[in-house]
Amino acid sequence: MARYRTLLAGSLIAGLAASTASADTLREALVSTYDTNPTLTAQREALKATDATVGIARAQGRPQVSATAGINKDLARSGILDTGGKGPTLSVGVDLSMPVFTGGRVRNSINAAKTRVEAGRATLRGVEGDVFTSAVSAYMDVIRDRAIVELNQNNVKVLQTNLEATNDRFQIGDVTKTDVAQSQARLELGRANLATAIGQEAASEQEYRRVIGHEPGDLAPPPPLPPLPANPDEAVHIALANNPDIEASNRQAQAAGYDVNVVRASRLPSLSAGVSETYVNALGGSVGGIPRTGSQTTAGVNAVIPIYQGGGPAAQIRQAQAIQGQTQEQAVGTERSVVAQTRSAFAAYKAAQEAISSQQTAVQANELALEGARAERSVGTRTVLDVLNAEQELLNSQVALVTARRDAYVAGFQLLNAMGQAEAQDLGLDGGPLYDPLGNYRRVAGDWNDWSSDPRHPVVATPIATPAEAGAAIPAPATQGVTPPKQ
Repeated sequence: MARYRTLLAGSLIAGLAASTASADTLREALVSTYDTNPTLTAQREALKATDATVGIARAQGRPQVSATAGINKDLARSGILDTGGKGPTLSVGVDLSMPVFTGGRVRNSINAAKTRVEAGRATLRGVEGDVFTSAVSAYMDVIRDRAIVELNQNNVKVLQTNLEATNDRFQIGDVTKTDVAQSQARLELGRANLATAIGQEAASEQEYRRVIGHEPGDLAPPPPLPPLPANPDEAVHIALANNPDIEASNRQAQAAGYDVNVVRASRLPSLSAGVSETYVNALGGSVGGIPRTGSQTTAGVNAVIPIYQGGGPAAQIRQAQAIQGQTQEQAVGTERSVVAQTRSAFAAYKAAQEAISSQQTAVQANELALEGARAERSVGTRTVLDVLNAEQELLNSQVALVTARRDAYVAGFQLLNAMGQAEAQDLGLDGGPLYDPLGNYRRVAGDWNDWSSDPRHPVVATPIATPAEAGAAIPAPATQGVTPPKQ
């Protein structure tokens, strides 16, 4: 399995490495996505928050030191309590406590936090794959829709020429008014289809802008996909071993098991050792020969033995067990989803590949049919409508071919993602060093310093709104041609 992943990743990296100097490449689009997509950068911060839970759990088992200080003055004393002095009195104390036995609560809390960190890393991998899949889909949508717009533009030009030729032939009585009307109707239909295609192109370009972070320029054709599994069973086998969503769900279920043990510890005794030091100074002076200063050092071991807690621990244990059961059921649901996604992507890829082959044949056949219809129309054995229909059939097959090529590539990449092969390390992106989730973990998980913190987070994701969109260039309302109201 590891060997297959290495070969697959190497093939994909080699394909993405091929670039076209005069156009934006898919590799460049993926680098931009990796560096600036807010979904991805936000997930990295979410993992950092999960990293911090390990330090929080470890702190529960470490020594705790606290200090107290106070200055007190008695406002009134009488009777037996009147010792002749009212203060002020300075008292300073230092307490050191160390957990000795917590019934496994600290150990299981640390294990649960570490396991959730592993789940968070797997989730980050899954988000990377999903975001890259969205980027590939957006890239291919723009290529498809631009090609469809170009096909429709050419079709409108052809229909315009047809209409002019039909009008000329009508003037000499070679065709009827019906032929002219058919040509006119087909031209208007072509213009409507062109307008729809332009609208879809604009929508795809904005989706590209949202996912990848900038307007699409001239886009180069994508590199070939690496060899994919020969059958769906092989694809599912790879997905079950590598899909990060499955790993994340399994880790979450494992962490929930540790949570049950954490709650169970609330029914067990706990033991702690402590040392305290207290210093007192009667700032107002000594009274009756009593020393004005004194200190006290105390050391001891304290045990807390729960006897009855109102049924709270049992309720909390049941709650934790139910949550554990929920995560276990969700892990099965994730496995089902991955299997279904893998098989669906495989089927979509195979169907699109077959559609490409069929549509290529259809395009060639429709080109011949159109050429023949035009030749036969010139000798009077075909009507204008026959030629118009042949042109429409050719356009439809060309659009279907472009669409099938897009569908095949996107479905192939979705299959890679389902198999856990669409992450940054698999794509070999060279836009800079890849994000290292272990770096932050090593820095924060074992930190003992109460006063350490990170600098304020600089936003990494790039906004896409232009100054005009943000309101920096709002045009003044037009007044030309408006009649002022009568006074």
